[in-house]
Amino acid sequence: MSYSCTSTAYELKCNECGKRFGNQPLSACPDCLAPLEVIYDLDSARGVFTREAIAKGPANIWRYATLLPLPKGFEPDLPVGFTPLVKARNLGRRIGANHLYIKNDAVCFPTLSFKDRVVSVALANAQGFGFDTVGCSSTGNLANSVAAQAVRLGLKACILVPADLEPAKILNTQVYGARLVRIDGNYDHVNRLCTQIAEEYNWGFVNVNLRPYYAEGSKSVGYEIAEQLGWRLPDNVVVPMAGGSLIRKIRKAFQELIYLGLVEDKPVRFFGAQATGCSPISHAVKQGWDYIEPQRPNTIARSLAIGNPADGPAAAKMIRQTGGWAEDVSDVEIVSGIQELAETEGIFTETAGGVTTAVTARLYAHGRISSDEITVSCITGNGLKTTDALAGHYQQERAVRPRLADFDAYLRELDGVAEPALVTVGGN
Repeated sequence: MSYSCTSTAYELKCNECGKRFGNQPLSACPDCLAPLEVIYDLDSARGVFTREAIAKGPANIWRYATLLPLPKGFEPDLPVGFTPLVKARNLGRRIGANHLYIKNDAVCFPTLSFKDRVVSVALANAQGFGFDTVGCSSTGNLANSVAAQAVRLGLKACILVPADLEPAKILNTQVYGARLVRIDGNYDHVNRLCTQIAEEYNWGFVNVNLRPYYAEGSKSVGYEIAEQLGWRLPDNVVVPMAGGSLIRKIRKAFQELIYLGLVEDKPVRFFGAQATGCSPISHAVKQGWDYIEPQRPNTIARSLAIGNPADGPAAAKMIRQTGGWAEDVSDVEIVSGIQELAETEGIFTETAGGVTTAVTARLYAHGRISSDEITVSCITGNGLKTTDALAGHYQQERAVRPRLADFDAYLRELDGVAEPALVTVGGN
């Protein structure tokens, strides 16, 4: 189904000096090198961006098109987003949380991660600016989404990734026919190269020269959380952090909803989650720094392994401003987090979700979040993409003959009430 989007007037503005740049493929201010942000004429959205108008829209992110940066005439037909907000009763009982919700982007269409949101907005602008080739630097999920959505839009794609990326994520990019280039280095090396390529080639890199528009797609997570809670804001949000953009954009969405009167104003605390093997933002929050000290990534949570995050300083500052906190967890805890979420709520998440789940449990255990507060924990990707992280944690049991007596004996064996039965497959 095709439908037209109407966006409120928007343009790029420098976060530091305030200079405005209209709309163009540009990510940083040429004068002060600060990141550019998309700003809107919010007053013109009054009477247009309402609960009633949103409810009449499609069941995807395009219901919020008024406050997404979309070029004139853009007609999306990809139903991205509007993923479930699940009451996590079982996990909540285990960790002492009475009102815990899971925002489950592990089932986001089309490639099972929240990156589908940001890519859909970025590629709309790539088309608007006339690019015929798009690309990205990626730790996996972004690569999958750019490859899938580019082919649907008839765009060529060139995607650069660290050479040690999970095999499933490489396969999930190649299957769409994208040109994939493995780089002998970490994400920060890859990203620097992409910046140089974007300057040399007339290509639209979603997280380089299209980054301000790309990042705005994350706001849809915040809009959905508020709407799915009955147009109210939670007390806390726990968000995994890689580049640091998602956590900031969820807050921006909440602020816009408050300004336009769609939700009641209330304080919301933001909590960032990282892996100990790559935790520059978490470290900055704990130290009270206004800057980021780059780290060399060493963690199984490769989708979060950005040692020098572009939005890190702003994310750390925002977290402290809201009265939140940031935590990081070990690789062992990450695997336990994956298992705990699957065993309690039936949600299979990738390593980034293991980080978020483990950090959420620690925040309750340390008393940073109280049991009766409304908390949303953001799960950003699907576990089918990082099955290698669970290698060795599960074993295939021996096969049992198709006989009830053998099945009964096997159950007793598993329950530890009988000696192992001497049963083989294929015998008489």
